[in-house]
Amino acid sequence: MNYLSPERLERLAREYALGTLAGPARRRFERVLRKAPAAVRAVGAWQERLSGLAGAVPSMRPSESVWRRLEERLFVSARAVPRGPFQWLWGVLSVRALVGALAGVLLCVALLRFQPGLIGLETESDVLPQSYVGLLTDVEGKPTVLASSKRHGRLMTVKLLQPVAIPAGSVAQLWALPKDGSAAFPVGVVPGSGTGTVALADTSEALFFNVSRLAVSIEAAPAKAGDKPSGDFVLSGHCVKLW
Repeated sequence: MNYLSPERLERLAREYALGTLAGPARRRFERVLRKAPAAVRAVGAWQERLSGLAGAVPSMRPSESVWRRLEERLFVSARAVPRGPFQWLWGVLSVRALVGALAGVLLCVALLRFQPGLIGLETESDVLPQSYVGLLTDVEGKPTVLASSKRHGRLMTVKLLQPVAIPAGSVAQLWALPKDGSAAFPVGVVPGSGTGTVALADTSEALFFNVSRLAVSIEAAPAKAGDKPSGDFVLSGHCVKLW
């Protein structure tokens, strides 16, 4: 079957973007996506059209009662919240925490699976190299920066998915935020557009093993070891390891 004939490709790309292409048909089309740039472009075009439709729908914030019922059904009844030394685990496993973490992870994996060359992770096989990956969004939730570094590498590739407004005489400083809540530490400077490379102070494994998020602030000059962000973060997102 010729998956790349214009009419068939358009139909498959539309159904894939909508999420209605399932089962063996979806797996076959995903194999086509890994090999055919035309298929990737077709899916991207449909995703852009659909995102425009989604943007026209006003967002709705679920009420606290909805979150509470979800937590009770997915985990345990609110009456069975554990007490004692393991009580902290209940907060970590809340629905809202999981939704946020999974969203960042899934989006990173999707981008890397179908477009590994986007951030310099081209491979000769279907297996991606062991890497740390961060997807940063702006205050409106739009993906803006895709950053990646091989696990034992000392370089981070930074791809701008949309331009970042940087005032004259300032820099966009990338920070790593440890999962234990300790102080953020500087990683490097993000370019305003295009793709750039950041030289790391150590290997990715050493720097990001205990890091859960990356963020960007606007600074007067590149930050040095021991510096702290001078203002609010303009971009932020999850940092995940893929292996």
